[in-house]
Amino acid sequence: MYRILERCQRVKASPSGTATMGVFVTSSAGATVGTYDPVAFGGLRFHTAVEQFRSGADTPRDYLERCLSRIAELEPTVRAWVVLEASGAREQADASTRRYRRGEPLSPIDGMPIGIKDVLETKDMPTEYGCAAYAGNFPKRDNAAVWALRQAGAVLVGKTVTTELAGPEPGPTTNPFNPEHTPGGSSSGSSAAVGASMVPAAISTQSGGSLMRPASFCGNWGLKPSRGAINRGERQTASTTAHGVVAACPEDMWQVAIEIARRVGGDPGWPALRGPSTPPPARKPLTLAVMETEGWDRLDERSREAFDRVIRQIEACGVTVLRRGDEPLIERFERALVGATELTSLILAREHLWAFRDLVEAHPDRISARSKRFFIEAAERLGAVGYERALQDREVVQAAFARLGSVVDAVVAPTSTGSAPKWLGDVAGEPPARWPTGDPVFNTPSSLLGTPAVNIPLMAVGGLPFGFQVMGQPGTDARMVAIARWLGEAIAPVMA
Repeated sequence: MYRILERCQRVKASPSGTATMGVFVTSSAGATVGTYDPVAFGGLRFHTAVEQFRSGADTPRDYLERCLSRIAELEPTVRAWVVLEASGAREQADASTRRYRRGEPLSPIDGMPIGIKDVLETKDMPTEYGCAAYAGNFPKRDNAAVWALRQAGAVLVGKTVTTELAGPEPGPTTNPFNPEHTPGGSSSGSSAAVGASMVPAAISTQSGGSLMRPASFCGNWGLKPSRGAINRGERQTASTTAHGVVAACPEDMWQVAIEIARRVGGDPGWPALRGPSTPPPARKPLTLAVMETEGWDRLDERSREAFDRVIRQIEACGVTVLRRGDEPLIERFERALVGATELTSLILAREHLWAFRDLVEAHPDRISARSKRFFIEAAERLGAVGYERALQDREVVQAAFARLGSVVDAVVAPTSTGSAPKWLGDVAGEPPARWPTGDPVFNTPSSLLGTPAVNIPLMAVGGLPFGFQVMGQPGTDARMVAIARWLGEAIAPVMA
């Protein structure tokens, strides 16, 4: 199943395999079927194990071995990993075990097994960006967030699958609750690994909808921070990109994010993630606004009903929930959002143009037609003048959203246009599909605005996860996590 690359175990894609360890259920025909229940599903948590590490009842090495066993069991179906660095992870876990025995853990995430999206450089594993043109790319240096995780004592298990160049071209990963469905993109491997209980947390990134949508599809808690709040290291190209965390619970999600920010700060010129050194306690909001976007009409009836059932519960708790017809500022924001997905995509494409155009010139046959069409060709059509207009249009949307901060504590929305769809491939003779890993219409606002967003795994539709999103003003990351925790504790999960 694996081949050795220096100290790394590279996972070979396997087209078959049936997992049965709670995430999957095998039918009489031998196929796996979705069985996600947001009430029963707990995922793999780390913060609850720390006291056992301190007492000696458990150890980081034993915790890691359980993760590796889970990976071995499910990876042939889920295919979440590009590289497993099992030998190095064991060494890191052993060092963590010794620190706990001495009573000297480096941080609250010392010993935590974690996956790293394969767009972040790692000194002990290749970084190939899900792209054939980068096959064998091995910079042998750490991204800022990776360095911070090592300093905090986290155990780096391996690199998780990303879509090609973190764009629209799908990778091999399947949805952890039904392999016939997409896990989302581009953080497909990170979210699937957490959803399959392979690791308690993983690093993801988002430029359009790359963290929030996979979190929705895979039943993760997910934090997409404010713009610049977590130092991106070498990945400073696009103004919409952020590094974030997906995890099985809000405590682990926040702890990973804040431990990184405390060590490497924010992007140059931007303040680091702000908030307490421990997870913010639950905080009940007073007033929320529903954000519909252009995606509202794309919600199927079951998904819309699931979302509305959550909203009715929130209102029953005494929280005021406003919609676009209730408040002129919400209506103005909704109107400003028209076209936000395309606007975000064009800004991103233009800011990536130079690197991607050089890549295609060097490796014309190793970049997908989808990436060429929606990155390079779109950016060249936009041009420098079009890019300037796009930035002006973004400022209009940002101003409309900023005005909302005076009347609501946060904005809520579905995190996706429903549960994960199936992806059957492009139609022969037709242009490549635009969004094979799912429609990002509910995700691009937070990227365009540079605002924090949190996915809460509150809903299930058709046996698959469907996320509920909280979004706030820039710099309110801790407050959004606190509101999300309240929602997670006060609202009964909904199944439709």
